[in-house]
Amino acid sequence: MTASRPVTRDYHVHSNYSDGDRLTRMVAAAEAAGLEAVGFADHCNVADDEDLRRAKREIGINLDRSYPLRREAIESLRERSDLRILDAVELDYAPGDEAEIAAFLDEADFDYAIGSVHRVDRVNVQSTTPFADWSDAERRAFVDDYYEALADLVDSELFAIAAHVDLPERTPPLRGYTTTDHHAMVADAFRRSRTIPELNAGRVRREYGQFHPAPDFRAALRERGVAFVAGSDSHAPEEIRNRKLVLDDYFDARDAEPARLFA
Repeated sequence: MTASRPVTRDYHVHSNYSDGDRLTRMVAAAEAAGLEAVGFADHCNVADDEDLRRAKREIGINLDRSYPLRREAIESLRERSDLRILDAVELDYAPGDEAEIAAFLDEADFDYAIGSVHRVDRVNVQSTTPFADWSDAERRAFVDDYYEALADLVDSELFAIAAHVDLPERTPPLRGYTTTDHHAMVADAFRRSRTIPELNAGRVRREYGQFHPAPDFRAALRERGVAFVAGSDSHAPEEIRNRKLVLDDYFDARDAEPARLFA
């Protein structure tokens, strides 16, 4: 069945400027999926931390330096496509990094910025390895710290969008430690902020099998009148269409439309 309210804008797509497929292939896939706009929000970290700087150089995620080249590529592709191609960024956030993030965003002048908490005290939320030998109390405290950092991200007003706002749920050793108090704290932060959460389809067809945020968290956000943008979090061309269809079904089933950042 065709959705009566299809998603036309995907604000969260990656390219070869971080950990996704080639920019040209991702644009072609967005066109084929019937999108009217796609936002390339490649990963970036600008923290004043030598270990993180070394790691991102070794991994090859260097948008803090390569964004002018990607911008040239986006401008070139815009000339050959009816698709609205947005020049965005997904920035790692940690409390204390606000000055570096604000300075970079002022310098780079992206169309918009997505904020993400991927690390807490430099420990990767998405990696199962660090938590293997942690106690129940240590895992619970880590998840508490994640949601406090997420609320700080929203309160910072540095970002248009906050990504995958219950990230511990996709990490098996941390799954189930998220509480209704966490939901309420972050939902209250969104209610008073200009920052909008995304409905992130990045794990719907994988092991986790859920959107971010999960249903009970979505309910807490909706109770406070918080809207969602649509984000596929796609890293490969085929993911754009597949995840768009899942997002279409979600909004169609609720006779709703995702929020739009631009006219």
